[in-house]
Amino acid sequence: MDTLTQLIKAKPEIVPILKKGEIVTVKLVGKAPRAAYFEVQNIGTGVVLGRELLNGRDILKPLSIGDSISAKVSNPENEDGFIELSLTEADKQKSWQAVKELQEKDEPIKVKITAANAGGLMTEIEDLKAFLPVSQLSSEHYPRMQEQSREKLIEELNKFVGAELDVKIISMNQRTNKLIISEKEVLSQNVKDLINQYKIGDVVPGIISGLANFGAFIRFADNPEIEGLIHISELDHRLIESPKEVVAVGDMVNAKVMDIKDNKISLSLKALQPDPWKDIDQKFKADDVIKGTVYKFNPFGAFIKLNDDIVGLIHVSEFGSIEAMKAEISVGQTYDFVITSIKPDEKRIVLKLANKKIPTPAQTETTNG
Repeated sequence: MDTLTQLIKAKPEIVPILKKGEIVTVKLVGKAPRAAYFEVQNIGTGVVLGRELLNGRDILKPLSIGDSISAKVSNPENEDGFIELSLTEADKQKSWQAVKELQEKDEPIKVKITAANAGGLMTEIEDLKAFLPVSQLSSEHYPRMQEQSREKLIEELNKFVGAELDVKIISMNQRTNKLIISEKEVLSQNVKDLINQYKIGDVVPGIISGLANFGAFIRFADNPEIEGLIHISELDHRLIESPKEVVAVGDMVNAKVMDIKDNKISLSLKALQPDPWKDIDQKFKADDVIKGTVYKFNPFGAFIKLNDDIVGLIHVSEFGSIEAMKAEISVGQTYDFVITSIKPDEKRIVLKLANKKIPTPAQTETTNG
């Protein structure tokens, strides 16, 4: 074993050993058309080549001989004895480290929205691309559309391009290059404290502040900083197509708190209304023949309005197919139906068409033939 090898083994700190991926400070010692050379102190000479040279040209351009910069080790020693370096990867590494520190601080960050798609909004933090999903927008900025379509959603989200929003970093993954941010996480401690004053079962007065296809937003009258959501299924006992059938923006209402989770409050209007299904078995009985109006079709059959509050279901199997069902009954038309079963606990009445002719085997064979 030679003297140098013995020395390295005895005192490895004399000649540090670089590892792939390590960030080092290097000094520019030369530029050539196809390479840039750097001094890696106490170790050797580093080089930026090929694609790394092309990608790092904007970083190299302002550098003068003797300037220092951070670089990432791509290869501790190539076949020519040089340490291969990456300048762009070092910049990214520093950016991810800065983002990690921002996330650990758990403080709001102001960002400028640069683009939008159907999934959410795009921006940059420390020169890294960041994504703000629609689901992570604050209730104030959440798209409230009567018309639900991809085009309409993108149109609404494009209104934020160029705007500044306060966000927090909720997820980062350097390996997959994903940085996810949230606006709704930037909820002041004051609002969190206000939400904690409420409990499930409370009845609160409020003003309808917005409508969406899935429900209505309500701003609390006693604490206007708080906004909750009444899902469309909680607006009324009857089946409705749109929240605007029940409420309008500006309406004063009382709503019952149904759930509080992740600083979000879910409420209900129908919980404060008399339940029309409570005494349903006193109004309707199995085998009764009643009049009903076809309300809408679905893949399983058709909803039939029996009165203003009660909707029954006739199953597609009563007809054999959707096409056959639509040939016999039409939306908006009234027919005689027979109640086959009533299930109050499930809020379900099953019907069949009265006086419906059942095809004979011969007729069925003729039809199928």
